[in-house]
Amino acid sequence: MAKMGSRKHLKRYKSPKHWPIHPKEDKWTVKPAAGPHAIESSLPLLIVIRDILGIADNSREAKRIINSGEILVDGEVRKDYKFPVGFMDVLQIPKNGGVYRVLPDAKGRLILHPITQENVEFKLCKIENKTTVKDGKTQLNLHDGRNSITEDQLSAGDVVKLKVPEQEILEAIKFEEGIIGLVTGGKHTGEIGKIKEINITKSSMPNTVVMETEKNKTFLTLKDYVFVIGKDEPVISLPGGN
Repeated sequence: MAKMGSRKHLKRYKSPKHWPIHPKEDKWTVKPAAGPHAIESSLPLLIVIRDILGIADNSREAKRIINSGEILVDGEVRKDYKFPVGFMDVLQIPKNGGVYRVLPDAKGRLILHPITQENVEFKLCKIENKTTVKDGKTQLNLHDGRNSITEDQLSAGDVVKLKVPEQEILEAIKFEEGIIGLVTGGKHTGEIGKIKEINITKSSMPNTVVMETEKNKTFLTLKDYVFVIGKDEPVISLPGGN
């Protein structure tokens, strides 16, 4: 039994800090399945339904809701209660009209931010890297495990506005000075500002970015922590009315 549980479950005290569960409530919690997001940057669908949205009182009820096909992630029905839901995913519950985008709060925890129906058909995806494929076209490898073929000249760090579930690129946001970015890691997680300066190093030291907020506050963060979200204004709604 212990061996079986270790494959399907995760000890609560070992669960990521951004999960909204108490480590002493029970010994075990659900372990995310392998999927588009790593365990460190995702939430199992069961925890989203039961602990965050509170539309189920217990695990059994959450599993029933999920298995009945009532939950969509990025436009696709997901029936696996262990499915990992991560940053920028769009979660939809047609039965009660709920639509949410997964975003980080100031403490680095993933939250479900309510969005309008007009925003349900797209998500933002960061280009992690790219490869050249047949006919000289470029395959973009995105942060959520997706791949997209394009002829556009895009680079790692750029972000594409992707129609879901079709995966059609609607728009591209280049990683460059003057663009609005959302910080996804470090002590400035959740802060939003414009990219004021990009510092590219020629050593083993990481590249950094100087960000400037609306209140003219500037701070330094790692380039990898900045997720660009718009040119003159964010293309998505954000917590706090941004």
